[in-house]
Amino acid sequence: MANEPHDSQDTAVVDTVVVGSGFGGAVTAYRLAEAGRSVLVAYPPGGFPRSPADMARNFWDPSNGLPGMFGIWSFRGLEGVVYSGLGGGSLIYANDLLRKDEQWFVHESPLPGGGYENWPIGRADLDPHYDRVERMLGSTPYPYAGTPKTLALHLAARQLGLPVFRPPLAVSFAPRPGALPVPGAQLTDPGYGNLHGLPRSTWRLGGECDVGCNYGAKNTLDHTCLSAARHHGADVRTRCEVRGFTPRAGGRDVSYVVHDPAREGRRTATDRLPQHHIGCRRLVLAAGTFGSTYLLPRNRVALPGLSGAVGTRFCGNGDLLGMVLRATAGAGRARPLRLDGSRGPVITSAVRGGDALDDDGSTGRGFYIEDAGYPDFVAWLVESSQLPGGARRLLGFGLHRLLARLGVDPACRVGGQLALLLGPAAFSATSLPLLGTGRDVPDGRLRLRRGHLDIDWTTLTSRPYFDRVRSTMRDIAGALGGDFLDNPLWWWGNRVITMHPLGGAPMGRHPGEGVCDDIGEVFGFPALHVLDGALLPGAVGANPSLTIAAVADRACDRILDGKAASRTAGRAPAGRPAHERPTAVGTALLTPAEAAPPASATPATHPGRGRSGSLAGSTGTPAGSAHTPPAEPPTSLSFTEEMKGHVALDVDDPEQGRALGRSLGQRLSFRLTITARDVNRFVTDPEHATDAVGHVDCDIVGGRLKVERGWFELFTRDGDPSRRRMLYRLYLRTQEGTPLTGHKDVHDDPGVDVWPGTSTLYVRLLTGHTHPDEDPTATVIGAGVVVIRIGDCLQRLTTFRTTGPHPGRAMERFGKLFLGELCAVYGERLARAVPWRDRP
Repeated sequence: MANEPHDSQDTAVVDTVVVGSGFGGAVTAYRLAEAGRSVLVAYPPGGFPRSPADMARNFWDPSNGLPGMFGIWSFRGLEGVVYSGLGGGSLIYANDLLRKDEQWFVHESPLPGGGYENWPIGRADLDPHYDRVERMLGSTPYPYAGTPKTLALHLAARQLGLPVFRPPLAVSFAPRPGALPVPGAQLTDPGYGNLHGLPRSTWRLGGECDVGCNYGAKNTLDHTCLSAARHHGADVRTRCEVRGFTPRAGGRDVSYVVHDPAREGRRTATDRLPQHHIGCRRLVLAAGTFGSTYLLPRNRVALPGLSGAVGTRFCGNGDLLGMVLRATAGAGRARPLRLDGSRGPVITSAVRGGDALDDDGSTGRGFYIEDAGYPDFVAWLVESSQLPGGARRLLGFGLHRLLARLGVDPACRVGGQLALLLGPAAFSATSLPLLGTGRDVPDGRLRLRRGHLDIDWTTLTSRPYFDRVRSTMRDIAGALGGDFLDNPLWWWGNRVITMHPLGGAPMGRHPGEGVCDDIGEVFGFPALHVLDGALLPGAVGANPSLTIAAVADRACDRILDGKAASRTAGRAPAGRPAHERPTAVGTALLTPAEAAPPASATPATHPGRGRSGSLAGSTGTPAGSAHTPPAEPPTSLSFTEEMKGHVALDVDDPEQGRALGRSLGQRLSFRLTITARDVNRFVTDPEHATDAVGHVDCDIVGGRLKVERGWFELFTRDGDPSRRRMLYRLYLRTQEGTPLTGHKDVHDDPGVDVWPGTSTLYVRLLTGHTHPDEDPTATVIGAGVVVIRIGDCLQRLTTFRTTGPHPGRAMERFGKLFLGELCAVYGERLARAVPWRDRP
């Protein structure tokens, strides 16, 4: 294992790279026991923060110097909480190992807006893998009988006639299998060891599971699957963030950056970090629903023919938080009922709400409600927030000590006064969070928006489900003589917090239904798998961790018996062979780009056209002339323009690409500075060629891409006197330098279409650095349309700059060329359109 950053350039090709170390990635790394790569931060036992100063830095945001473990995602409609550590979500999940209910593996279940939720696997397919994962994680029910919150939830369930039980937990309560539970006893490491090399002990009666167990009592994936994987030869690396992957002979090249501990605490331009690479024959994406669904569209250019289902079937597994406050008991509910949420693991018991699929008379969508404990320090924070009572007690304590100091009260023992100062702590003792999970509607969609992950999801389509869960929580609070409090975010637009995001790369029976098959292999791309929550085509209903792990375990069986490669071998997308496919997305060039020609005093050759252009050069005198005065330097002219529109991959018609890209929200824009280095030469050159520098923004080709080299030709002719063309050709700095080529046509269409004709750019994306007119082998991988808006056009007028001895003449010559060419195309039609043209 490498706990320090791995900063060398890899040249070897490993069998498998696993991106992520959660329930899918850790199980896969263990089962395959080859080369696994962990992406994020490693924390050994004892390293989970508790102090306010440490907790304030316990968030994952390397750009802002934060190296912590909590990843907080905020979207329209919900907040997502994930974990960025070696072991993924197992480090903070509530240990619950429930199986998905057999009846909840739905088939052809209609979704709002069209489509179906369909599970191509069932409970029988997963049961043997549930068994195997449970053994690995040490599954056992909560063994203690007198825990207040456990007794309270069972009492409330019985009063309401709801089924209640103690779910299996991945917690070590006893020092060895078969022994009696003993708090704080030392655990014996299994035969595969412990990759942290630190001692572990059994559970110590606290509720710290959801902020990280400092004693190692949780059987998290770092202690189990990942330790076993390393024991069997896996290379586990931390502080790495995968950026892209590209095809290579026999597999894929994976690029990643390393977050150096030396940069912690200060802002870092993470998009400029040096990229490292490793080759693999099989790539497994297991970076969690948000991570994997971000990587797929981010590397969309490397996946021609990828299913249009990418990003679909998102849901939050029905997650909903609620609170029981001020529980009471006894005659007339006169005395507080202690729930002690900080005692016991986070979850000890679960209530099940029936589902219409159960065939027992239940209606609606099913759910579970579980007790959700919290650490002791949270109880202190809650009590300190009770300001009125706390202020009175503090004032009373201070008055007593003042009287003692003045000799008025001779009492020297202050135990009673300290007890009064602390108060009864009834609020925290009689309160208990409730966690709901269940079958919400998986009709959300994940997509990239300006380079960032975005979600189109709302609680509205699942409102009957959420109302039913809230109603049951309210009934539980009532049965305990307490009040019910919604998650505060519910008050602000019915927002929810999910710890179990699912979907985005759903499994299906074919590419029209899902991104992957039932073992997570991406349709059309052999040996590329998604094995995490993104693969699930709908809500699990119960806590999904065990199901994610079981699905990954089942996939590993198929991979190891050789069936995975044969399942997709004949389903590669139509088009070019793998070695010709465009590269995956990245922020730096991973393979050498086509080099620019050296600077020269002679005009540069226009690539792909075989004749002189006007990209460089200047006027001068013939060699050998004597006593000739120095030539006057040329005058240059430049301006900056922005254009915006839509684009789609796997189409070659720009209008079709615009329509498809608009429907999918796939935007493309560019900002270019166009420079004519010598205006006189530019005007006389029939190609009117200039340089173009700047960047292109397009999510489906990797966000913001720098233009490596660019050319712009103004009003070139193609043999038709009624036509002029404005051509752009841009070489982009993607991982293999995929060029972006586009053109504008300005010609005599019916009607006076000066503005549309001069403001619309038809874009095509090509493989390789090439020119479409002279390289018939160049493959079009995508197309679309961008336009310049009137506001941007007016802004462009303010960006004109000249450099040289004759700025006014340069602007005049450029203006005459532009207006003259427009008149040549549109003049006659404009003249015919003038009503007084034929008047004497």
